[in-house]
Amino acid sequence: MSLEQFKLAQKYAALQQQHLDRYTQVIDQGVTPLVQRHGKTLINFSSNDYLGLASHPAVTAATVDYLKQHGIGAGAAHLVTGHHAIHEQLEQRLAQVTGYPKAMLFSTGYMANLGVIDALMGNLTDSKSGIVYQDRLNHASLLDGARLAGAQTGVRLRRYPHLDIAQLNQWLSQDSTEQKLIVTDQIFSMDGTEAPLPDLIKTAEQHQAALMIDDAHGFGLRTQPLPKVDVYMGTLGKAIGTFGAFVAGSELLINYLKSRARTFVYTTATPPLIAAGTLAALDVIAQEPWRQLKLQQHISRLRSALMAQGWELLPSQSAIQPIIVGSAEDTLALSAKLLEQGILVSAIRPPTVPRGTSRLRITLSAAHTDEHISHLISALAVHQALLR
Repeated sequence: MSLEQFKLAQKYAALQQQHLDRYTQVIDQGVTPLVQRHGKTLINFSSNDYLGLASHPAVTAATVDYLKQHGIGAGAAHLVTGHHAIHEQLEQRLAQVTGYPKAMLFSTGYMANLGVIDALMGNLTDSKSGIVYQDRLNHASLLDGARLAGAQTGVRLRRYPHLDIAQLNQWLSQDSTEQKLIVTDQIFSMDGTEAPLPDLIKTAEQHQAALMIDDAHGFGLRTQPLPKVDVYMGTLGKAIGTFGAFVAGSELLINYLKSRARTFVYTTATPPLIAAGTLAALDVIAQEPWRQLKLQQHISRLRSALMAQGWELLPSQSAIQPIIVGSAEDTLALSAKLLEQGILVSAIRPPTVPRGTSRLRITLSAAHTDEHISHLISALAVHQALLR
């Protein structure tokens, strides 16, 4: 047996030459806003812990209490004996919070997206192949879901330019297939921009297409609910601060997915203690609305300061605030300079983003203090001055 046939050495050397090789960043302790890494304290501006709940005392206590009483593992898949009472309670709470009739848990957002798209488009009941329409900047899991469905049934994937609803409408008008699914991120993970949901709903209704949104980076952050869609996916490891994901929709949809979504059927259920912590996190969000307000204040302040400094920003009003640098090499260098000043900001490079748009992906949290934001602004001001 040998891996030489795959030419891994040559391929990896090419990645290194282009500054596109990856490695894990080991964190010794902490989540947000501070972490310990190699004995050094860093302000973490690379976390998806948008509300600072990952280490909230109430969330931790609920998780530990459940652990002491019930142990760790679920013991089986949801459809065998792994669906515990606390899982059921969480699913009911998520349906209530999102305003949908029913919800179901998945182990990760990636598995939720794969499972839903494949279950809908990979099991078509007639000979006409369907089409999945996706925004060009959709998350990889959404694209992979369409590819998985296509491998089984010939379903086509059409990727319209970012936020280009006019192009989407044109394609929908031209395509004669009866089975059409529009899929989009609600907040795009690398840009922070938001999909025009009312326009997408109108488009879906006009062309009798189904609409699915991935709200991974928005769930838990809004004070007002989104308009309803056919399929709503949210994650629990970002603003909620725990782990996992869920899909909400009609009772018929959820009942069908529990029978046909392979990534749900054929995997062990998430540890029940995670559900206990998630329920506590949802309570904190309801009881402490200042967290969303604080996050919005940080977003406004940082954007104003960086625009004044002359950085190239994207039109994001979310917790994701990318600075477009350009080359992968320059982006890595800037990230390293900030690290020297105690600031952890990840460099995002191709293929995650298009070539020539490598960026610092700054993510903000309600757990950041005003002083943390000031330090970041000051550090970036120094480096922008050096670039001029």
